[in-house]
Amino acid sequence: MIPEPLSRVVSLLSRLPGVGEKSAQRFALFFAFAGPGLAAELGRALCQLHELVEPCSRCNNLAERSSEGPTVCEICRDTRRDDALLCVVAKVQDLFAIERSGAMRGRYYVLGKLLSPLDGIGPDELPLQALSDRVRGGVREVIIATPPSVDGEATALFIARELSALGAQVSRIASGVPHGGDLEFADQVTLGRAIDGRRSVDVP
Repeated sequence: MIPEPLSRVVSLLSRLPGVGEKSAQRFALFFAFAGPGLAAELGRALCQLHELVEPCSRCNNLAERSSEGPTVCEICRDTRRDDALLCVVAKVQDLFAIERSGAMRGRYYVLGKLLSPLDGIGPDELPLQALSDRVRGGVREVIIATPPSVDGEATALFIARELSALGAQVSRIASGVPHGGDLEFADQVTLGRAIDGRRSVDVP
């Protein structure tokens, strides 16, 4: 029904996370009718992505590649942050989410993966040595912010055990009922953790 070049674009776009075939077709048609300027600009930006962006040498967050010395992201360059507080996340998207909350003013370390026996990812696949070196550099508290999934919990427990001998306090982010959520729709694990993580009410 559609020309082969357009079909090829739809096929490529549908490989993006969260983009189905209908959305990919809508995007491709938009570019087809928008004129060559936007498509060319997007193409140049995508081609330059791997040339100009790479993981931060300190935390594995994405950063603009430096032509002079190691690549360091904006968060690691921020001198206003607490060097003694380190938040460990599974992926860069998790770092972005925590940053949007404004609740974390320390540093980060991105693991890049979680323990997953089904996917063949064992303890040796995690960058534990680099993380341990960061902690030995004067970290007071390590906040493990892996997702509340089976793999996330296993990774959090493994990291906590490995870092417990380094002198830093190791904590885990709390999980519970989301703001605005109804208790009747919450699962048992979420409700149990919400009860276990209860705190006192400060009455003015």
